[in-house]
Amino acid sequence: MPQPRNGGDALPAAAPPGRIWWLCSGVLVLAAAVFAFTRRAEIAAALRLVTQVRPGRLPVPLACQVLSLVCFAAVPRWLLRAGGVRWSLRRMACTTAAGSAVAGALPGGAAFSAAWLLRVLVRRGVGPVLAAAVLAVSGAASVVSLLLLVAVGALAAGPSGPGAALRSLLPLLLALLVAVPVLVWLLRSAAVRRALGRVWKRTGHRSGRLRRVQADLSALVEQARRVEPRPLPWLRPLGYALLNWLFDLACLATALWALGLAVPWRGLVAAYALTQAVGSLRLTPGSLGIAEATMSALLVASGLPSAQAVAATFLYRIIGFWMLQPVGWTCWAALTLEDAHGPAKRGG
Repeated sequence: MPQPRNGGDALPAAAPPGRIWWLCSGVLVLAAAVFAFTRRAEIAAALRLVTQVRPGRLPVPLACQVLSLVCFAAVPRWLLRAGGVRWSLRRMACTTAAGSAVAGALPGGAAFSAAWLLRVLVRRGVGPVLAAAVLAVSGAASVVSLLLLVAVGALAAGPSGPGAALRSLLPLLLALLVAVPVLVWLLRSAAVRRALGRVWKRTGHRSGRLRRVQADLSALVEQARRVEPRPLPWLRPLGYALLNWLFDLACLATALWALGLAVPWRGLVAAYALTQAVGSLRLTPGSLGIAEATMSALLVASGLPSAQAVAATFLYRIIGFWMLQPVGWTCWAALTLEDAHGPAKRGG
């Protein structure tokens, strides 16, 4: 199918981390170092627990992590298809794994990862507007599904545990989650679309560049409606995004099981979801130190002894972060070499 017209806009560059980012990162690294020193006995006990993991059970959390990655790649792949571009799941998984490696290893990695992914998509035949829309909608689906998980965790945790403080925020979380289907329902009204169209046109009169972007987006929306006119299938990216979080949560639960530890089911969802919400701030590369400290503290609040909570966190991070870094950088090197040897083939 034809691609939306290229607006001719330059691809955005990654913004370098500012002074506040570096200050916050330095404070957090120092706090993590102090915490590790004062809790060195518990950390040593946790490391001994990790070495006693049952090898026969390790394939289960590994499989959960692989399924999480597949669902993570399925979100942008489906959105590309809606825009008229077909990519294989293998190529999209390789691309998203490389982007995650960039995000997890560099300062301000999320910005560099987004800019790099945008360039990769454009070099492989995806229009800049479609590429930016795919990344934006993928991020929005991830945020909405994580909010849903936070709400479920708050309800499951009961009056005590890590989700107790979230219960007061439940009305706000539910309002945000309800706003999405309500907005979709409103957009089905011809009167609402006409009103938004008038505002859209008035906004476009302000600059020629904005008019070009509007033309690109209009062409993209029209093309997406031709590919998938029914509204219900558009929930599929949200489902994939939710499955990405759920399989990653299953990786944590089965990591506890592989260590022979009791799984604190009542507080586990809240502990996991809150850790991911805090880690998404990316105040350190890969949220190193922040994710470990947050998850360990929340698992302790869920009822696990300190050494067991730290051991479960370590094993989960080894599988979900450290083991994926070499895989992601291998994919990054393969894509970079492919670019160096000539124009990339679309779809792969």
